[in-house]
Amino acid sequence: MTYFLRRLITFPLIMLGVSILVFVAIRLIPGDSITAMLGTESGLLTPDQRAALAQYFGIDQNWLVQYGRWIWGVLQGDFGLSITYGKPVLEVIAQRFPLTLELAVLSLAIALIIGMPAGIYAATRQDKLSDLIVRMVAMIGQSTPNFVIGLVVLYILSALFGISPTMGRYIGLREDPIGNLTQLGLPALILGFSFAASVARISRSSMLDVLNEDYVRTARAKGVKRGSVIWKHALRNALIPVVTLSGVEFGYLLGGAVIVEQIFALPGLGRVVLEAIGQRDYAMVQGSILFIALNFLVVNLLVDLLYVALDPRIRLETR
Repeated sequence: MTYFLRRLITFPLIMLGVSILVFVAIRLIPGDSITAMLGTESGLLTPDQRAALAQYFGIDQNWLVQYGRWIWGVLQGDFGLSITYGKPVLEVIAQRFPLTLELAVLSLAIALIIGMPAGIYAATRQDKLSDLIVRMVAMIGQSTPNFVIGLVVLYILSALFGISPTMGRYIGLREDPIGNLTQLGLPALILGFSFAASVARISRSSMLDVLNEDYVRTARAKGVKRGSVIWKHALRNALIPVVTLSGVEFGYLLGGAVIVEQIFALPGLGRVVLEAIGQRDYAMVQGSILFIALNFLVVNLLVDLLYVALDPRIRLETR
C-alpha cells in the first residue's frame, strides 16, 4: 500500500513535466494555428483580424501566460477548444479513444495468444528445427515495420481478392459486433503480429532461464511430468518479463497506433494527434498527450502490482 500511495503522489509531478514539454515542443514547430488553419488565405488577413484571431485562440500572449491559462483550465477540467474539430478537447478524446482502446486490447490479445505458446514451444525444443523456425519468424516480424505489412496486406486483399476493408466511421461494438470486428480485425492482426514476435522471443528467453533453475531440475529429478514442470513450475516465473513487455507495448498502443490508423483510415486517438500537430492545434495536442501520459502511468502501475500476484516474493514497498 505504501508503494501504491507513493506512486500516486508522483503522478501529478510527472504530468506537470509532460505538460511543460509538450507545451514547449508544439510551439517550437514553425508556423502557428492561424496559418495552419487558413493556409495561403492567412496572408489576406489584416493586422487587426490576425490579432483578433490570435486573441480568440489564446495565442496573443507570451508562452508563460499561455501555459498558465492552459494549466489552470486543465486543473478545472477544461482542456480547451480544438480548432480542428470545433469541439472541446475532452469531447474529441472521449469520441476517439474507444476505437484506440479496443484496437489495443485486440492487438495485445492476438500477440499473447500467438507469441507466448510459440516462445514456450521453442524453449522446450532448444536448438531444434522447430526452435529455429520460431526464431526466424519472430525475427522477420520484429524487423518488418507495421506500415509495410499493412500496405502489403491491403494490396493483396484489394488487387488479388477484390476485398476492401471497412474504413472511415468507427463502428461501435454495441452498434454492430460483426461490423466492428470486421473493421478492426485486420488492423489488430497486423499490430498483433509484430508484437507477437517480441513476445515469442522474450517468452523463449525467459523460459530457458527458468528451466535451468535448481527447483526445476529438482522437480524433474523427482519424476514430475514434463508438462507439469513447464506449466505449473516454470511458466509463472517466466511470465514476469512478458508482463513487463506487454505493459510497455499496451501503453504505446493506447497512445494510438498512428501509422496503422492512418493506413486503414481509422478515426482513433493516434490519428487525432497526427492531424492536430499538422494543424498546430495546440489545445488538442496538449490535451491528447496528457491523456496518453496518464494512460502510461496507470498501465505501469498495474504492471507493478501484477508482479506481486505472479511472484509474492517481490515486495513493492522496498523498491
